[in-house]
Amino acid sequence: MTSDLRLTVLGSASPYASVDNPCSGYLVTGGGSRLWLDAGSGTLAQLRRHVQLDELDAIWISHLHADHSADLLTAYYGALHADLRLAAPIPLYGPPGIADRLAHFLTNTPVRSPIEAAFAVQELHDGHQVRVGALTLTSRAVAHGMPAFAVRIENAGESLVYSGDSAPCPSLIELAEGCDTLLCEADYAQAEPDPLHHTPEDAGDTASKAGAHRLIVTHVGPFLTPQEAVTRASSRFDGPVDYAAPGAEFPRATG
Repeated sequence: MTSDLRLTVLGSASPYASVDNPCSGYLVTGGGSRLWLDAGSGTLAQLRRHVQLDELDAIWISHLHADHSADLLTAYYGALHADLRLAAPIPLYGPPGIADRLAHFLTNTPVRSPIEAAFAVQELHDGHQVRVGALTLTSRAVAHGMPAFAVRIENAGESLVYSGDSAPCPSLIELAEGCDTLLCEADYAQAEPDPLHHTPEDAGDTASKAGAHRLIVTHVGPFLTPQEAVTRASSRFDGPVDYAAPGAEFPRATG
């Protein structure tokens, strides 16, 4: 069966872009709907290879670290001060305070920049659910030492779960239960005493505990190679394991 729910990797570098890999960002499509999932540095340019800002159905942001959100700043300029004419502000789902954070950076006069003219902001909370065209998005709060979220995206019986940045935590496992594909960060080369991220082994464990059909490791840290991350995650997960290489496209897992 051909999958309709598709993931395109715009970038997956951590904690800053490399020459050939932007920071975290993904395009998710399904049922004719288009979702920009995280907007790390360099991802806007890659997004525009596939879709323009005024063709998006929504943007979803996991947390407000720059390697996941910085390209919202130039997206704002593109939406309001370039060759686009938005029919309406782009729906933007993100952590509490996202509008004020953007305005703080973008405002250069006593008058607050009109963030809401570019983005129709809705703040996430644990259990937040919304329809974005044909896609159903369910967000859960995860463990990253700051307001941070993972998301489950569903369409026509298919499911993709994205961890955002997170240490292993029960809410992520619950969200990913039985999913077709788990896109999970694997930043740490070694376990930390008070973790904010997964190691590759942690990513494999999370996929196994959730009963995911496929694991894609992403946000691989600078002290790991992609192949090391895949090999180490595979030691804890029996299903297929891939790396979120920039430009890669993934259909749903079968199984």
